[in-house]
Amino acid sequence: MADFPASIDYQALFQTLPGAYLLLAPDGTILGNSDQHVAASMLPREQAVGRHIFDAYPGDPQSQADLLASHETVRRTLRAHVMPLLRYDIARPAALGGGTEERYWQITHHPQLDADGQLRYILQLSEDVTEATQHTAAVQRALDEATERNRFILESLPLMVWTTRPDGWAEFFNTRWTDFTGRSLADTLGISWVADLHPDDVGPTTARWEAAREQGISYQAEYRMRRHDGSYRWHLATGVPRLGPDGQIQMWVGCNADIHEQKLMVAELLEANEQQALLSDQAYEQYQRAQQQRQILLDLFADAPAMISVVRGPEHRYEFANTRFRELVGQQDLVGKTVAEVFPEVVSQGIIAVLDGVFRTGEPMVAQELLVQLASPDGQLRDCYFNFSYQRFEENGQPAGITAYAYDVSELVLTRQALKQLGGRATNTATNAADSGLAS
Repeated sequence: MADFPASIDYQALFQTLPGAYLLLAPDGTILGNSDQHVAASMLPREQAVGRHIFDAYPGDPQSQADLLASHETVRRTLRAHVMPLLRYDIARPAALGGGTEERYWQITHHPQLDADGQLRYILQLSEDVTEATQHTAAVQRALDEATERNRFILESLPLMVWTTRPDGWAEFFNTRWTDFTGRSLADTLGISWVADLHPDDVGPTTARWEAAREQGISYQAEYRMRRHDGSYRWHLATGVPRLGPDGQIQMWVGCNADIHEQKLMVAELLEANEQQALLSDQAYEQYQRAQQQRQILLDLFADAPAMISVVRGPEHRYEFANTRFRELVGQQDLVGKTVAEVFPEVVSQGIIAVLDGVFRTGEPMVAQELLVQLASPDGQLRDCYFNFSYQRFEENGQPAGITAYAYDVSELVLTRQALKQLGGRATNTATNAADSGLAS
């Protein structure tokens, strides 16, 4: 084997190595460092060489303890050791403005042995991973914020939201569900939710749910659920499968809407007059079709079975609108526009004033069958009825915007009005017939 030329300046060669290297004696005394290490540490070489590493580069006790433990591992095992990610801030010289720079390092200690296999030096390689670490932290913060925001929206929706595994095993119910039943989440997961159904509805409900899962189609069922006070109320349950890139079902997402009053109303109308039975059936069928049009929570929001929107700031500028809401406005792009720009006709109807009040006070606004006149494509105003709620959300303790949930009950209201009118005409007809009989 050829000998290395004696003329090579190995110290200069070491100093120009492409990396932040620090050469230590086994006891931690600094014997040399590379130019990149000098640049990264901002400490001149003559102020570092010959001193103990902790004297030259003082740090917090935990960092020093971690470095000392790594040195001890190398001395004991005579093998390279990679430290966990280490934060070590760099002190800037006064000439560079002073202060410190937050830095994160990936440090590896390599043992350098002599001819007898004894530890002669410890070679420390420090890789600056600050940018990647801070980027990862920023991504995690954004993920945490999005998760918290999604959780807030899920919990604020006036619906009982649930999710299951592909096999139907329930994994999540929001607090509206558990508040309604009075049972804990742990007592509801899996298939335990079936215990809240009316005994007569268990068989048909579970059979329809199993059929929907087997066929991979949307699920819809009406059944009675036991409330925390022991009473049963009718619910409309809707669920949709979420598919992965391979077309396989990844999960089921659904919600329950309380339709007890509507159900009782239909029953009362059927009992009141046989002639009204057909119209009542049609009214309820129209209601069911309206519910079916609200495809529920394909990705928890975009395909929700209701109109969901998020407006930001005191000017109420749209930041999010789901499929149902976009259908209301003809699929136009809403993001970035204000409510007044999208619906100029509602300004005089007081809707903007309601939004201003919710944003200012933080008091939620809930309305049932509210009449709103919206502009048709031809510019004419049409009567629409909505059940809706407005609720303010905050960021960093300050008002940030409003989440809005609404569903269109126009057909139901208009049908009920028609039924009342039909009932009134039937009463008048009976009264006139009775008067004619008395007169004869």
